Amino acid sequence: MSRRLSTLAWQIAIITVLLALWQWAWSLKPYAPWAVPDLFDPYFVSRPSEIFEQFLRLSCLQPKLGEWAMPGGTAFSACTARYENNLWFATFVTLRNTFFGFLTGVTSGVVLGLLLGRSPRLAEIASPFVTAVNSIPRIALAPIIILAFGIGDASKIATSWIVVVFLVFFNTFEGARSVDPDYVNASRLLGASEWQITRTVIIPSTMAWVFASLTPAVSFALIGVIVGEFIGAEFGIGRLIIESEARGEAAGMMVAVFVLMIVGIVLSAGIQRMQGYLLRWQPRHQGR
Repeated sequence: MSRRLSTLAWQIAIITVLLALWQWAWSLKPYAPWAVPDLFDPYFVSRPSEIFEQFLRLSCLQPKLGEWAMPGGTAFSACTARYENNLWFATFVTLRNTFFGFLTGVTSGVVLGLLLGRSPRLAEIASPFVTAVNSIPRIALAPIIILAFGIGDASKIATSWIVVVFLVFFNTFEGARSVDPDYVNASRLLGASEWQITRTVIIPSTMAWVFASLTPAVSFALIGVIVGEFIGAEFGIGRLIIESEARGEAAGMMVAVFVLMIVGIVLSAGIQRMQGYLLRWQPRHQGR
């Protein structure tokens, strides 16, 4: 417990120092220009105080200066109705598309990885095709996906899927090929069918490999959705960033960036908690 508290204290101290430097360092630029990098220019990265004020406006918690609006109240409802792509709805749309892109990408990646990992002949046939498709930068396909599926949710899910699927596939494929053959032979000796071997030996042994790819996969799923929203979208956090950039509002862009950071941390923490539960039989997850 004391170690956790010490770690938390250090983290809070680091964040406090960084925010203080961010807030007030540029004010020292006229006096010590050599000591303050141009990175702190408010035109590019705004200031924490301005970002917080912009967060209140974008989230309709303070639609007018000095006026607070509580969720569910009249002012809050009027603000959300006036700004369709408010921060709450934009976050919801981005999270929804991220979830479906992540789910479809993980599912298809695991199925393909198990299928080719358990069949050397199929793996040999598919190898050049997989390598060819994998060599294409997935983000470069986003404009084509937008043209094919339009600017709706389907294109964002497809972009997220194509970013995630290969990451999960390769881990699953290697995991399926790395299963101890003695376990498989012992199962066959006991009369297990191929499906029983896959269900009781291959899949549990591959789970650690799959979960090793899920934490980066959920981040890549979010990246895929945001890239799709950059290119063309009606709603979403990516749309908020593009609108703020068009108006030259650094504070609005930084609000969206901070929201994405928080969303990424929460999603990664959820994946790690699920990993700890499903792989609780491993020594490193015991006692957590």
